Amino acid sequence: MPRDNQYLHPRRTPPTPLQAATVLLLRDAPGADGTPALQVLMTRRSAKASFVPGAYVFPGGGIEAQDAAPEAHALADHRPAQTGQRLTEALAALRESFEELGILLARHPNGRWADAGDIAALDRKADFAPQCAARGLRLAADAMYQLAHWTADRNLPKRFAVPFLVARMPPGQEPVADEAEQFEPVWVRPQDALARHEAGQFFMIFPTIRTLERLAQYASAQEVLDAVAHEQPLWTTCPRSGLVAGKVEHFMEHEPAYGELALVCPDGHHQHPLDWQCERVLPLLKNVQRLTAPNPGVMTGPGTNSYLVGEPATGYIAIDPGPAEPEHIERLWRAAGGDIRAIVCTHSHPDHFPGAAPLQALVAAHGRAAPPILGLPSAPTARAASQFTPDRALSNGELLTLAGQGLEGKITHTLEVVHTPGHAANHICLILREDGLLFSGDHILNGSTTIIDPPDGNMADYLDSLERLDALCAEHGVDYIAPAHGYVLGDARRVIAGLQAHRLAREAKVLAAMQARPGGSIEDWVRLAYGDVPERMWPLAQRSLLAHVERIRALEPGNNLTELT
Repeated sequence: MPRDNQYLHPRRTPPTPLQAATVLLLRDAPGADGTPALQVLMTRRSAKASFVPGAYVFPGGGIEAQDAAPEAHALADHRPAQTGQRLTEALAALRESFEELGILLARHPNGRWADAGDIAALDRKADFAPQCAARGLRLAADAMYQLAHWTADRNLPKRFAVPFLVARMPPGQEPVADEAEQFEPVWVRPQDALARHEAGQFFMIFPTIRTLERLAQYASAQEVLDAVAHEQPLWTTCPRSGLVAGKVEHFMEHEPAYGELALVCPDGHHQHPLDWQCERVLPLLKNVQRLTAPNPGVMTGPGTNSYLVGEPATGYIAIDPGPAEPEHIERLWRAAGGDIRAIVCTHSHPDHFPGAAPLQALVAAHGRAAPPILGLPSAPTARAASQFTPDRALSNGELLTLAGQGLEGKITHTLEVVHTPGHAANHICLILREDGLLFSGDHILNGSTTIIDPPDGNMADYLDSLERLDALCAEHGVDYIAPAHGYVLGDARRVIAGLQAHRLAREAKVLAAMQARPGGSIEDWVRLAYGDVPERMWPLAQRSLLAHVERIRALEPGNNLTELT
């Protein structure tokens, strides 16, 4: 976890979320081709509403004391998993759907659903449960299942924590808006709601949009209910926001920008720009800056990330100066005020190290001591473009320390060197110990998995290195990963575990392909093992496939690889 004094923004406590609940009422209706199609009930909020006026939403609202009352709970039919707060949430959604749209998820003792006569006999503005009890109705909380749980972004002045429940529309009922809070109830296919929103005709907010995107994957109401029958939400999220092209956009935990926003804006500041550019250095912490080189491409994504660690009182260490691009090198030098104490190259691939010598020369040309170029020399297995010899070879576990005197006393920034062969034989990562930040080079990327290209790349070494990094992350409390390509990643150990699982799952596909085509070529095996990858990427995938094959061969010597030799 970064030190508090290294955050760019003052720490603050986000507003406490208010408890609410919403329900997605589902039905199947004939589609354009006559086959049943999933529809969800939505309604338009009042233009005078204090929260998202004019937006199309699912019925729901704040949880009230009456929803948690013992008499309401006693009146509810519920499943064993629906106790305490979960039952309260279901009753709140049930009550709100009645008050807003006149839909009554309740049954008579014989199991018959409430009908128009029951609905007409109840007053939407009076206490809900006592009226149902008076008519002998049981509240059908057992018909509701949790689809998701949303907690609003930390930067909002008014936040809600909301379970999104799903239930099948009761038979024989029709929605009737209260014409105060809600208007224009409409049954709509999720795909159609999204298309209308995209066309500017159906205003919705971020959680609604993302929920409909997930719902659009299902063909029927029963498919949705089957998916949530295990009693756990399909996703739980608290989105974060950042600036894209000057506008605020929201991101969920699985999206590439989320980890960077968690690092830079932990308490919900949304000033952080997410646009990729190569003209300006971007602060991530007070002691960490990133400058992306102008070399975007298939292998480099938005470009190679160069990092500066340090501050004026300590001087700086430059990590991965990138290609020998003069303007990029000068920007790095200027961002450090010319005070670069060392240049570290994570490995010898040509988008990482060629800028080291020009940067060293630029520092020396302006009267400072030439910073040493540090790293590991390339192995004999490296390709011709990846030949690299540092001024000094680093050792596994070595500490690179910047120290100085600040207003609050002594300042230190300590980078621990970790030898991580796999992507390249001479690959290293660096852990900024004081702030729990891992500089991962190409070993861990954001947005793609790294290529393992034999003979310099080795899959067994790669997996072993991931295991070692995981142990070090646990030891040093590393939460964030700063990769050489892409945004900062959060939840470092989860990311590493995901990579390990992904590689082993891919290896299982490679082994299955080898067994299915024992005399096949590498092209045959790529077609089977990487069928989920765009075909244009198969030439690159062949390199990682070969690395998997080498590992399989080492683990299972009986596999015949004659076709690859």
